[in-house]
Amino acid sequence: MASTTASPPATRRSAMTQLTITEFKLFTRGRAGVGLGLSAGIPLLLVIIFGSIHSFRTPVKTFGGLTTLDVYIPVLLVFAIALLSLVAMPAALASYRELGYLRRLKTTPAGPIRLLVAELVIKLAVAVVTVVVIVAVARIGYGVAAPRQIGGFVVAGLFAAAGLMATGLFVAAMAPNAGAARGIGAILFYLMMFFAGLWLPIPDMPRVLQHISHATPLGAAVPALQNAAAGQWPTWLQLLTMAAYAAAFGLAAARFFRWE
Repeated sequence: MASTTASPPATRRSAMTQLTITEFKLFTRGRAGVGLGLSAGIPLLLVIIFGSIHSFRTPVKTFGGLTTLDVYIPVLLVFAIALLSLVAMPAALASYRELGYLRRLKTTPAGPIRLLVAELVIKLAVAVVTVVVIVAVARIGYGVAAPRQIGGFVVAGLFAAAGLMATGLFVAAMAPNAGAARGIGAILFYLMMFFAGLWLPIPDMPRVLQHISHATPLGAAVPALQNAAAGQWPTWLQLLTMAAYAAAFGLAAARFFRWE
């Protein structure tokens, strides 16, 4: 006779939905709410600032006839995803562990795994909305062309998010506390954003730095998004680079994640 102790699927789905809603409410309040505003507001503000500079809207021969703003839009998109994945998420999960929430969840039907899933769902949803808003503002406000290869653009964005979120989970797994997670995440964020071309566009980097950039998840994501925006499918090397980071750090996070 089948056991009657297992929770029915509907109950499990209800618990997952309720946990996700609760986490989203917490994410939009207090310090987390400030993080949400920064991750969405800073890249959007940079779009407005760059778009207001005439020279940024002038075609540049070095960029193959693209404007500086065209080149920077993919950089600002991964900027938003990276802030959520490398700074906001690791700090939140490490804080939950530090405060004993994850340990206590192990004794409830909800379980800590659902909390991780809820965090990933929320961060991905916020990232998607932020990307859509940035692309819309750039297109409507400053005449930046919409991505011509929508499928490739979506795939590149999802691969970039997977690589970054897996890295963020690994930081949360290894950091001893929330402060350390926030610090490590910030260091990784600035390092990755350098190789993504935030301060110096990738085509303007010395050749050695370009090779290093292409081997990083965001150094692969930015040209992949630029290719899709221009109507070309991202290269397999770009997608494989991002997938490799997602697989390696995702597996490492699963192996070393501590609940207490």
